[in-house]
Amino acid sequence: MTVRTLRVGLIGYPVEHSLSPVMQQAAFDALGIPARYELWPTLPAELAERVAGLRRPDALGANVTVPHKTQVLALVDEVSPLARRAGAVNTIVNRAGRLYGDNTDVPGFLAPLKARGHDFAQTDAVILGAGGAARAVAVALAGAGCRGVLVANRTPERGAALARELGAPLTAAALDARLAGPLARAALLVNATAIGWNGEALPLDPALLDSLPPGSLVYDLTYRRTPLLRAAEARGLATLDGFAMLVQQGVAAFRLWTGQEPPAELMRAAAQAARAQHS
Repeated sequence: MTVRTLRVGLIGYPVEHSLSPVMQQAAFDALGIPARYELWPTLPAELAERVAGLRRPDALGANVTVPHKTQVLALVDEVSPLARRAGAVNTIVNRAGRLYGDNTDVPGFLAPLKARGHDFAQTDAVILGAGGAARAVAVALAGAGCRGVLVANRTPERGAALARELGAPLTAAALDARLAGPLARAALLVNATAIGWNGEALPLDPALLDSLPPGSLVYDLTYRRTPLLRAAEARGLATLDGFAMLVQQGVAAFRLWTGQEPPAELMRAAAQAARAQHS
């Protein structure tokens, strides 16, 4: 009997840099699941048709990345409460032709912090950016019980709108020299902007890093050693890139698609090897 190959992939633009195909394929192969994880570069005008194709019987679902996480909310049949609050879907599951949207970025972001034993109740955090990634981080930190979460954005109105919508403990400020005061009280600084994926630009004036207390952690969602992380390390600060988050959100997505417990360590090792090849 011929075994039907199931399809799952990454919807976004661009997607060529992604480590998800190697990571997820390793898990499917290890568990003997006949599925192929593919890259699906998708322009905004193609998004509705791409998502509709996930209703086919051979489609398990998809991951969703920039710039489509927000737009996908309106294209699926059901959305988890977490994805609704985060305002973004990064995982779609085909449930017999009905599409379910969830957000695994939120637990994925928190996982490495929990592994470090981070004390959220004693944490004042500063998030750089006010886009979709920043919103997921804000939802995660507020849900984890952070004492204060400040959204800093170059367009202060965007940060203020996000803080108003999500409510306490969120506040907002401009991403400028006045951020020195809040940073002096921060135990956690998170870069949720796209600055750092390429080039040598930093999302803030590096001199502001001098305001952080010695025990602070600088967390960049980009899974490379960004200029921000290098500047933080030079000042003796603890750093964390987005690699562990990538793996943990992928583990959670695999569970949603298959209902099975994935080989998390194998997925991490596969992604690590692929990252080493690309660096």
